[in-house]
Amino acid sequence: MDSKHVSDSIITLTQFMQPEHANNSGNVHGGWIMKLIDEAGGLCATRHARRPAVTVAVDSLRFLSPVHVGDLVTFTAHLTYVGRTSMEVEVHVEAENIFTGEKTHTNSAYLVFVALDREGRPAEAPCLILETDEEKLRWEQGKHRQADRLARVQREARS
Repeated sequence: MDSKHVSDSIITLTQFMQPEHANNSGNVHGGWIMKLIDEAGGLCATRHARRPAVTVAVDSLRFLSPVHVGDLVTFTAHLTYVGRTSMEVEVHVEAENIFTGEKTHTNSAYLVFVALDREGRPAEAPCLILETDEEKLRWEQGKHRQADRLARVQREARS
């Protein structure tokens, strides 16, 4: 299986937020943003593995500021860590007021996906080629987050 660069699987989704995306407060519903984060992350993992990938964890999702109806929202997903079958994807969300051009970082999230074979069982994912110091730092941070996740699962299994 060939190794791949981080840049080989970057996904950028852009969505114009319409009134049907609004919650009772008139802002975009957080669940809608979560759906698109999962979609961008899943596409990134699938592009990397070149096979189906399913969400197994949302490690962290922060809402930093609201997204407004009328904003153009961009979801950028890139791999940060790859294990044997699992892949951690960071998704960065930015809302743009299309009239002023003002951009706001509204969300960040880390999600974990597992590559699947034709029978729906976990399958090996390609290794990740790290080229920049930033990619190497993200890898180390992702490796620690994965170790924390696994330790948490083991603790929960014992309880």
